[in-house]
Amino acid sequence: MEKKQSITVMLGLILTLMTGCVYGQDRVINQNQLPKTAKNFLFANFRGVPIASAIEDREIYGVDEYKVRLGNGMKIEFDSKGNWKEVDGEHQNVPNGFVPASIRNYVAKNFPNTYITKIKKERWKYKTDLSNGLDVEFDRNGNFSKIDD
Repeated sequence: MEKKQSITVMLGLILTLMTGCVYGQDRVINQNQLPKTAKNFLFANFRGVPIASAIEDREIYGVDEYKVRLGNGMKIEFDSKGNWKEVDGEHQNVPNGFVPASIRNYVAKNFPNTYITKIKKERWKYKTDLSNGLDVEFDRNGNFSKIDD
């Protein structure tokens, strides 16, 4: 009886792993398959920049995120609903339209002649990379927190 339970547990574990492998895959999608929120973000902030690739990252429970690479080399990550999570300019100046005003103002005032090359939105904070090599963090309201070396 104990051996039968062990076999059942092993089969369940193997089935779970196989399911994870099948569903936990990236899939190239057409830009029209992006969520409407992501398409609106791209249109508002990167109008005229072609999309080089769009990838849907699927997990067992559904879509985890979308990854978009633009023709100019910038990378953008969206959550499952199409809200931006990270914009990586790949050392280029990211557009400022979606960056909270308090962050834009702080960077302009305290780091003149620099620009934001990457911004990541996390649950409680924003992380930015500046063109001068500094990593600056802000709280979720856009208030300066610290410089991260």
